Amino acid sequence: MNVTKPVITIFARTLFSEEVATAARKEKVMVAMSGGVDSSTAAALLKEAGYEVIGVTLALWPEDTPPPPGETGCCSLKAVDDARRVANILDIPYYVLNFRDLFEREVIDYFIASYLEGETPNPCIACNRRIKFGALLAKARALGIDYIATGHYARRWYDKEKGRYLLARGRDAGKDQSYALYTFTQEQLAHTLLPLGDYTKVEVREIAARYGLPVARKAESQEICFVTEGDYRDYIQSRAREEIKPGPILDTRGRVLGQHRGLPFYTIGQRKGLGLALGKPCFVVALDPERNAVIVGDKEDLERRVLYARDNNYILWGELPDEARVTARIRYRAPEAAATWHPLAGGRARLEFDEPQRAITPGQAVVYYQGDLVVGGGTIESVAQI
Repeated sequence: MNVTKPVITIFARTLFSEEVATAARKEKVMVAMSGGVDSSTAAALLKEAGYEVIGVTLALWPEDTPPPPGETGCCSLKAVDDARRVANILDIPYYVLNFRDLFEREVIDYFIASYLEGETPNPCIACNRRIKFGALLAKARALGIDYIATGHYARRWYDKEKGRYLLARGRDAGKDQSYALYTFTQEQLAHTLLPLGDYTKVEVREIAARYGLPVARKAESQEICFVTEGDYRDYIQSRAREEIKPGPILDTRGRVLGQHRGLPFYTIGQRKGLGLALGKPCFVVALDPERNAVIVGDKEDLERRVLYARDNNYILWGELPDEARVTARIRYRAPEAAATWHPLAGGRARLEFDEPQRAITPGQAVVYYQGDLVVGGGTIESVAQI
């Protein structure tokens, strides 16, 4: 499916037309600046387009956790310094907003609880939904600011025929972040700008260099911003040690093969670190929180054709069809696969793939596409063979 281009867009290849600059003049936009090249370039492009730009960095790390020490952490002190330097170069106001308590409640607590329940969560999606496009947008609107903007690689516009705002992949397939943005509501899309959607990462770095921004060659940020030392398992153990309980490792027939350290230490598809000597490879194929059990099996046991998703949100559709053909992505970097989508009661959906998919993981997001357009998505709840 071809993506219909908006009639007027600040994301055009020719940078910004006079028509757009005139339309944008005097409108205010708050840019979430992480101190990286993407959000910095977004701020620069929006200012050139004629918007009144305000830069903000969100203080998210908990008071009892040291900020990330390195160059690349999106919540590090270095990130704040870099964002402030960019704001000074662009001559825009800059503020640091304290969202620590909200972030701990809506992202960190959710992250830990999900692992304790035998799921594998995506904290970046929770942050986008609850923090950036939830709380930050609400604060901006309360202050009389027209839009917020981020450095995500995705495209949005208003489709007059559909009467809806649409979301599509970014032009740079290697950097496309539409998967992490499926939770957008129509109200949020109406007041959000994504200036980088029509640019590649290489082009963004070149633009930043032309603006003289010191972050033009800065490395990418780390995946989980609040895990500053060790890996996520160490972090969960440090915050929920008493709630992590060892239990049985079972095969697919229910036979006990060994003991596990606690459900948060395992994820679907895991092969190493099981402590089993069975004479053949085995994989984690399921986590059972009711029995506090890790289920292992053969590689073939990871293949599933059907998943059920909860908490679905839809961008493309106002009214849901009885069923639809889509492609779907079950992880951020997973290839898309053809499937048939069916709506269920209570905001749930059933997705049946044409071909079995490997290691579908409860807690991860499944995102539905039609061509380049994001249909919507939800949280994977369970899987089935047929």
